Amino acid sequence: FHGAAWARVLVRTYGHTPQYVRFSQGGETVGLIPLMVVHSRFTGRRGVSLPFSDFCDPLIVDGGTASSHQMVCQLTRLAIQGKWKHLEIRGGAAPDSASPSDMFYAHTLDLTRGVENTERGFASSVRRAIRKAENSGLRIRISRSEASVLDFYRLHVRTRRRHGLPPQPVAFFKAIYEELIRLGLGFVAIAERERRGHAVVEHENIAAAVFFQLGDMAVYKFGASDERTWELRPNNLLMGRAIRFLIESGVKSLHFGRTTVDSSGLRQFKLKWGTEENLVHYFRFHPQAQAWIGGQPSHSRASIHNAIFSRLPLRLNRLAGSMIYRHLD
Repeated sequence: FHGAAWARVLVRTYGHTPQYVRFSQGGETVGLIPLMVVHSRFTGRRGVSLPFSDFCDPLIVDGGTASSHQMVCQLTRLAIQGKWKHLEIRGGAAPDSASPSDMFYAHTLDLTRGVENTERGFASSVRRAIRKAENSGLRIRISRSEASVLDFYRLHVRTRRRHGLPPQPVAFFKAIYEELIRLGLGFVAIAERERRGHAVVEHENIAAAVFFQLGDMAVYKFGASDERTWELRPNNLLMGRAIRFLIESGVKSLHFGRTTVDSSGLRQFKLKWGTEENLVHYFRFHPQAQAWIGGQPSHSRASIHNAIFSRLPLRLNRLAGSMIYRHLD
C-alpha cells in the first residue's frame, strides 16, 4: 500500500489528492508518510494514510523516537492548516501515546519454509477441504489478464450484495489492472468447474481472489465467490494454490488483510492456514480538539443499509457503488 502504483489507483478512480510527506535530515530521508486528502461535501475533508488500505504505517528509516515525534508534530500541523475533519494513520506505533481509534486483526503467513512445510502447517480441516475441491474436479487458474479481473468483478458484485454492501465501481478494478496487475504487481486466482451439456464443455467461475505483490511480499486483498458452490470448497483450493504459486515465485510472506474484531468466522479461516496473528491499530487526530481521540473497534453489524443493498438488483447496486465510494475511505 506504500507503493506509488496503489496511489495511482486511488487518484485515477476517486480523484483523491496525494500528499506524500517526506522527512529528511542532512539530506537523507529519515521518514515518509503516504497521505491522501479526501474531499467530500457529504463526509468532509480529511487526510488518510491511505484510503481503502488495510494498513499504511509511517516509514521511519532510523527508527528513532525523536524523528517519530517530529513527524507527528508536522502531520498534526498539516491537519490543522488544512482544516481537515480528521487525520487518520493506519498502522504503526501510537503517536504521542494516543489511544487507537480502531483496531483490526491481521494475519501473516511465512512462506520461507517452502511448499511442503507450509502446507503441512495448514489445519487438517483445510487440507480435507482442499482434497474435496480437487476430487470435485475444480481447477485454479492464475492470471494477469484484464478478462480475469472482470471475471473477478462479476463474482464481487454478487458477493457484496450478499453482504448487504454496494460493490466498488468497475473503474476501480480496471485501474488495479492497469496500474498493478498488468505490470506484474498482482494477479487474480480463479476457481473453475466444468459444466458439460450437449457435447460442449464450459468452465464456470465460482470463486476468485485478487492478490497484490511487491518484491517478496504479497497481500490477499479481495475475495469473492458464488455461495451456491461452497460445498465444493472452492475458496480453500483457491487459497492453497495461490500460496503455492507465491512460494514458487519467491515470495516470502503473505498478508491476509484486516479482519474486524467480531468476524470470528473469517478470523478462524485465516488462522487455519498457519498464520501469525497480530493487531493493527488506527489513530485519528481531530484538529478542532487538537488531540488524538480513541474509539471502539469496528464491528460488522447489520444495519438498515445492509438490508436495502442486499435486495437491490445487481445493476442498481453497481450504480450505488459508483456514486458512494468516492466519499468514503
